[in-house]
Amino acid sequence: MPTSYPTARLTLGQMRRSVGRLTAAGVAIAIGTAFVTVTLLAGGVITRTTYDMVAASYAGADVVVSVDDDQGLAAFDAETVEKVAAVDGVAAVQPVVGYYGDLRNGGKGGYLAFAPVPVEPRLSPLELTDGAWPASGDEVALTTKVAERLGAGIGDTVTLRRTVYPEGWADSRSEDPAAELGEPEEVTEELEVTGLTDDPYGAYAGYGGAAAVTSVTIDAWNADEPSPYLVTELLVALDTPPEGTTVPAGLDDAIHAATAAVAGDVAVKTTQERAEDQTAAQTGGQNLVFLVFVLTFAAIALLVAAMVITNTFQVLVAQRTRTLALLRCIGAGTGQLYRSVLLEAAVLGAIASAAGILAGGVLAQVALLVAPAFDLGVPLPGAITPTWQSVVLPFAVGIGVTVLAALAPARAATRVAPLAALRPADAPTLRARSGRARLVIAILCTLGGFAALGLGVVLGMNGGPQFGLVASVLGGALSFFGVVLSSVLWLPRVAAGLGALVARTGPAARLAVANTLRNPRRTAATSTALLIGVTLVTMMSTGAASARSSGDVMLDEAFPYDLSVAPSDERYLADVHDATAATEGVAATAKVAHAILTVGDVEGLEVTAADPAELARVVNTPDDAERLTEGSILLTQEAAESLSVAAGEPVTVTGPEGSIDLSVVLTASAPLNRTLTSADLARVAGDDTWTDVWAHLGGGDDPTTVLADVQQAVGQVDGSALVMGPAAQAAQFRQVVDVILGIVVGLLAVAVVIALIGVTNTLSLSVIERTRESATLRAIGLSKEQLRGMLAVEGMLIAGVGAVLGVALGLVYGWAGAATALSLMGEVQYAVPWTDVIVVIVVALVAGLLASVVPARAAARTSPVAALAVE
Repeated sequence: MPTSYPTARLTLGQMRRSVGRLTAAGVAIAIGTAFVTVTLLAGGVITRTTYDMVAASYAGADVVVSVDDDQGLAAFDAETVEKVAAVDGVAAVQPVVGYYGDLRNGGKGGYLAFAPVPVEPRLSPLELTDGAWPASGDEVALTTKVAERLGAGIGDTVTLRRTVYPEGWADSRSEDPAAELGEPEEVTEELEVTGLTDDPYGAYAGYGGAAAVTSVTIDAWNADEPSPYLVTELLVALDTPPEGTTVPAGLDDAIHAATAAVAGDVAVKTTQERAEDQTAAQTGGQNLVFLVFVLTFAAIALLVAAMVITNTFQVLVAQRTRTLALLRCIGAGTGQLYRSVLLEAAVLGAIASAAGILAGGVLAQVALLVAPAFDLGVPLPGAITPTWQSVVLPFAVGIGVTVLAALAPARAATRVAPLAALRPADAPTLRARSGRARLVIAILCTLGGFAALGLGVVLGMNGGPQFGLVASVLGGALSFFGVVLSSVLWLPRVAAGLGALVARTGPAARLAVANTLRNPRRTAATSTALLIGVTLVTMMSTGAASARSSGDVMLDEAFPYDLSVAPSDERYLADVHDATAATEGVAATAKVAHAILTVGDVEGLEVTAADPAELARVVNTPDDAERLTEGSILLTQEAAESLSVAAGEPVTVTGPEGSIDLSVVLTASAPLNRTLTSADLARVAGDDTWTDVWAHLGGGDDPTTVLADVQQAVGQVDGSALVMGPAAQAAQFRQVVDVILGIVVGLLAVAVVIALIGVTNTLSLSVIERTRESATLRAIGLSKEQLRGMLAVEGMLIAGVGAVLGVALGLVYGWAGAATALSLMGEVQYAVPWTDVIVVIVVALVAGLLASVVPARAAARTSPVAALAVE
C-alpha cells in the first residue's frame, strides 16, 4: 500500500488538496506530450507519402532488382527473369517495361504511355477500378483521365497507330536502311476497352495518364521497334514481406546468384531502400524528407515541450513554498520534502503524459480520416502506424521533464530555513549575488548558443546538414535558454517601457504598468510562457515559408520547362508546334534541337540547342538561358567536373561537320545540361538532329488540364507526337509540400494552445497569489470594472511583449533553420510570413485578454472583507 510510506502519504495528500493547480499543470504536460506524439506520427505519414509519390512506379513491390553499367547497355533477359521468379520465397516478378503509341478514338487522342498488366495487382502503380484487366492482344484498360480524353468507356473500341520497322533495322550500318530493308510500315490495331484504372500516386502524371495491355503485347510491339527496350528493373513480390527495411541476406544472395550472368552492377533492395535512393537523387544526395521535417520537428517539439512544462511546473511549485516551509516547522525532513515533490512530479508527469499520448494518437487518426475531404491530391494512409518511438519517447519526455522541472524549486524550498521561508521570496536583482550569477550564466548561454547556431548554419551551407542540424538545434536551445533565464532581469522593464504608451489612459492602466515592475518574477513567468509559444509559431511559419520558396526554386531547376512535344517525324514539326502554341493555357513555345555529339573526350553525349531568346521565354530558370550566348555551352557542376573544366574555360564539341570550342557556363538545372545555341549546333551537327517543342504554361491553369488539351490538339494534326508534362509532375511535388505545410499548420495550432495554457496558468496563479492585494485596492476605492480593466491591460501588455520578442526570435531561428536544413536543396530563399506574424501578434493580445477574464471575474466577485481574510 502506498499509504504505508510517509513520503507517499504526504505526496498523495498534497495532490488531493491541489487538484485544481495540478490540473492546469497536467493539461500543459498532456498537450506537450501530445504535440510530440503528433509530430512523430506526422513525420511517419510525411515520409511514407513522399516515398510513395517519388517511387510510384514501384507500387507495392517488396523488393526492387536493378542493373546499371557505364554504357547503359546492361539489361535483364527473359531467362534471368525466370530464374529470379524461381528463387525460394519469391511469389511473382514483374519486369518494368513500357511502350509509347498513338491511341485514338475517332478524332480524339494522341501519343500515350502503355504499361503492362500486372502479374500480381500489388506490382502495378495502376489500380483497377472498373471492368477487367486485358487478357489478350486486342484489349486495353485506360486510366480514367485517358478514357475521358478519348471519350471512350468499357466495351468501346479504340485505335492504335504504330510503326513496324523491318527486321534488322537497328543493326543496319547503311546510311539509308529503307533502301536496303524496305520502308517502315504504318499499321493500325483495334483494341477493346475492358477496364478503367486509377493512378493514385501519379506514376504516369507526366504523360497525362496511361493505358494497360498484356506484357506479351508490349513485348511484341517493342520487337517491331528499331531499338530493343532494355529491362533494367524487376519488381519482386515475396511470399513473406521482409522484416525491417533491408533485404534478408539469404534472399539477397539467391537473387544475385540468379542474375549472375547479367553484365553490370545488380542491386537488390527493398522498395523503401529504393525509394530512399530515388528521393536522395532528387534532393541533392540527402534524405530531405526525414532530415528536414521529421528530425527537425521532433527535436523542436521536445525542446519546446520541455520549456513549457518547466515554466508551468516551476510556477506551481513556487506557489507552495510557504506550505513546504510549514511542513518543515512541524518536523518534516528536507529529504522527505525533496522526495515528496519529485514523486508528485513523477506521478503527475506519468498520468498527464499517458493522456497526452492517447490524445495525440486520436488527433492524428482523426486528421487522416478528415484529410480526404479536403482533396489534397495525394493519397494518405487510412490509419496511423504507431511506433515504439511515438509511445516511449513522449512518455519518457513527459515524466523526465516534469521531474527535472521540479528539481530546482524542491532544492530551493528544502534549503531555506523554515522561518525564513515563511517570508515572501524576492525576485532576483543585479545587486544580489544570485542575480549577478544568473546574468553571467544567461549571457554565456545566449552568446554561446548563438555562436553554435551560426556554426550550424555554416556547416549546413557547406555540405554537412546532419552535423549542422545538431549544432543549430543545440545552439538554438542554449541561446533560448539564456534568453528565458535572464528574462526576469530585463523583461519586466521592457513591459513597463511599452506600458508607458497606455499608462495615461487611467488609474487602472497605471496600476497595470506598475504591477509589471513590482513583481518581476511573476511578470517574467507569465510573459515567458507566451514567448515560448510565439517563438515556436513564428519559427515554424518562417521555416515553412522558406521551405516553400526554396522548394519552388528547386522544382524550377528540376523541371525547367513545363511541357515537351516530340513529333514522330520532322515533317510534322511545324504543324505540331502551331497546334501546341494555339492551345489555351500555353503561354510560350520554342523549338529545341537535339543531337548526339562528342563533348570533350566523351563520345555519344546528347546535346540540346535552341535560340537563347526563345529558350528564355519557355524555361522556368530564364537566368540560365539569358547567360547562354553564341560560343558558350551550359554545363552542370558535376558535368563540368567530369570533363575536367571550370566555368569560363573552353570545352571542345565535335560532330560530323567539325569541331568548335565553347566557353563553359554553369547551370544548376540538370535538364539544361549540355545546352548550346542553335547556330553553334548547326556548325558541327549538320542534318543529324531531331527537334522537340518546349512550352511554358500560364500561371493560372491546371497543368494536368493543359497537358490533356495539348495532347488533344496535337492529335488532330498529321503524324503523331509524344506529349510529356513535367509541370504536372512538379505540381505533384508541390502538392506534397502543401500536405507537409498543412501538417505544419496543425502543429502550429497545437503550439498556440500550449502557449495559451501557459499564459492562463501563470496569470491565474498570479491573480490567486495577490488576492489580498486586489482586496486592498477594492477597499480603497477601485471599482470592479477598474480591477478587471487593470488585469486585462496587464495581461495584454505582458502578452504583447512576449509576442513581439517571440516574433523576433522566431524569425532568427526560422531563417537559421532554413539555412541549415534546406541548403542541400540549393540556394535558400528566405521568406517572412507577414500574415502569420500579424495573426500571431493579434492572437497573443487576445490570449492575454482572455487569460485575464476568469481570474478577474473571480477577483471582482470576492468581497474585500473576505479577501483580506485569506492567508
